Amino acid sequence: MAYKTFAAIDVGSYELAMKIYEISNKNGIKEIDHIRHRIELGTDSYFTGKINNDRVDELCRMLNEFTGIMKSYKVDAYKAYGTSAIRESKNLLILLDQIRTRTGVKIEVLSNSEQRFLDYKSVASRVKDFQNIIEKSTAFIDIGGGSVQISLFDEDSLVTSQNIRPGVLRMREELTRVSYRSYQLEDIVEEMVCDSLESFREMFVGDKKIQNIILVDDYVSLILQRNYLETIKKGQVRTEKFLEFVDSLKKKKTREIAMSLGLAQENISLLYLSSLMLKYMIKVLGAEMLWAPGVSLCDGMAYEYAEQNKVLSSDTDGMPHNFEQDILDCARDINRRYHSIEHRTREREMIALTIFDSIKKNHGLSRRDRLLLQLAAILSECGRYISLANVGESSYNIISATEIIGLSHVEREIVASIVKYTTEPFAYYVELERGSALDREAYLRMSKLTAVMRLSEGLDLSHRGKCDRLKAVIENDALLLTVESNADMTLEFGQFEKCATLFNEIFNIKPVIRQKKSNI
Repeated sequence: MAYKTFAAIDVGSYELAMKIYEISNKNGIKEIDHIRHRIELGTDSYFTGKINNDRVDELCRMLNEFTGIMKSYKVDAYKAYGTSAIRESKNLLILLDQIRTRTGVKIEVLSNSEQRFLDYKSVASRVKDFQNIIEKSTAFIDIGGGSVQISLFDEDSLVTSQNIRPGVLRMREELTRVSYRSYQLEDIVEEMVCDSLESFREMFVGDKKIQNIILVDDYVSLILQRNYLETIKKGQVRTEKFLEFVDSLKKKKTREIAMSLGLAQENISLLYLSSLMLKYMIKVLGAEMLWAPGVSLCDGMAYEYAEQNKVLSSDTDGMPHNFEQDILDCARDINRRYHSIEHRTREREMIALTIFDSIKKNHGLSRRDRLLLQLAAILSECGRYISLANVGESSYNIISATEIIGLSHVEREIVASIVKYTTEPFAYYVELERGSALDREAYLRMSKLTAVMRLSEGLDLSHRGKCDRLKAVIENDALLLTVESNADMTLEFGQFEKCATLFNEIFNIKPVIRQKKSNI
């Protein structure tokens, strides 16, 4: 039986973890080893801005041990991802270079949205349970060391995804600066998260009842997986039972809790803080059921590897859930928040994607780039909420400041730039502002997609949805665009050459517009 051996390394805020997997068409993704080492990188980076040399030494020592373990398993491939503790370190580049030089391990730094999306994928891989649960109103809560991500589902669709602070490690360190008695802790934790959670409920939940919570964390999940709380089935418990468990912790000493739960004593403070945060979230959302599937970032990394390398067949991966649609749903939620007119952005989507697909032999772009173009079309008018005169710049600022689940920082910059330069003077690479996230490759992707968006804008200048259908074909050195419409397109024809200039420059293809009467 052919299989791949894959190692996933998670350089987290308070733990270094590695899982080894066997991945095959026949058996899917099978975990065969799990190594964990506690190292609180976040204690340094969250409060000093840098990870100190002693912790770097410890990290390198453990990564060298990990490489030895990988050799013993004859690992075919590995991925090592750093999360918020690494991401927030001011000496990031120096740190990554030192680690690679001393260990040979290349650590890639995830944006928050990429990290949470992988966590989310690891849960969604539990297909049957996940799909059944999100058919009802569900909150997906991902509690990390630095922050908490809350995503809302309703009728199998992602409604919104928001990041709030603090996470458990950041909260624990902030509490060291507060003088309080033990009986005050619960109230203080509530106060620390109250403002963000109440705002979240006001903006996205309202009077709607959230029935389920899906939890990803490193402590509460472990308790539910070990079936300490009379779970309905593994990992699932009624929230009232969980709240009883949290209240029982207040009456016990740290050592007693550690012994009864089989946890290291050093982990109890973070377990208790996670429990208190979750208690308040249950209170705010009114959820009845809590499900902790017991997955981790490493599981999401394994699925991503299998997905990208087509290791799994459709029979074994069993993934009916459309992750790409979740990203699009997130963008549409942003649109609604800024009162964009949906039928106008739908028209823009149709035109832009039709053009993109017609020139796929010419642009050399990927399916992922097609998704970025679609996101840009969806978000093309969100800036109207701020300014009708400077839509492009305002849209750029909104997109740049708004997390879109599943996108890297660079991808978000690409989307924001496409929207900006669709209506504003195009910036060549030498003209980009210092500090731009776009390297040469990303800039070229953005340029091509912007050229397509400008052409789309030229076919919909009035934003009145004149285009019933669009046919786009390459003939010789021209892109023939046949618009089916019964509307007066004098404005579009008059301004089309101006909108087509960048497209012609980038692709060396001259767009030509024609109108055909529509049967609709």
